Amino acid sequence: MLKLMLSRQLDRFQRTWSYDASYLRRLLAVSSVSLLKFSLVSSMAPRDAAPPAALAAAEIVATLSEDCGPCVQLVVDMAAAAGVAPEVLRAILSGDQDAMGQDAGIAWRYARATLARDLTRAERLRDEILSRWGERGLAAIALALTTARLYPTLKYALGHGGTCARVVVDGQSMVPAQNEGVP
Repeated sequence: MLKLMLSRQLDRFQRTWSYDASYLRRLLAVSSVSLLKFSLVSSMAPRDAAPPAALAAAEIVATLSEDCGPCVQLVVDMAAAAGVAPEVLRAILSGDQDAMGQDAGIAWRYARATLARDLTRAERLRDEILSRWGERGLAAIALALTTARLYPTLKYALGHGGTCARVVVDGQSMVPAQNEGVP
């Protein structure tokens, strides 16, 4: 019964986001309980604790560190559905700090500093996040940063990683700055 329910949820997910979830189906075939537990991870970040643009910036930086194709597109599409403006998403993807706005900019810099293990810079940015959005906001951004890396990592570990691709934002195709050289 659980396997059937999860399979139907994957069907809806794939239709809604035009996303190939075959790696999740592979996990489902092995253990429906494992897929259920894994899928609960993405809902850990309290989405109301920080601005959508800040959460999107952290998720995009994290996803780009693990993937340069369909997972990035999925995160961008979900951020757009959450109300993040196309110009902000394009700025995040291109690394244009001036155009991404303050909310996305601080989270973008924080995510990059954290992933680079630049402890001094991350601490300064963490303090700024705390002053803006408090402990819940920091937790939301930290969880968004962490959980965004899990899906592409699982995808590649199960042998479903793809090639780098252009990302489409509001009908406009672009190459994320971290993926320069992608056809």
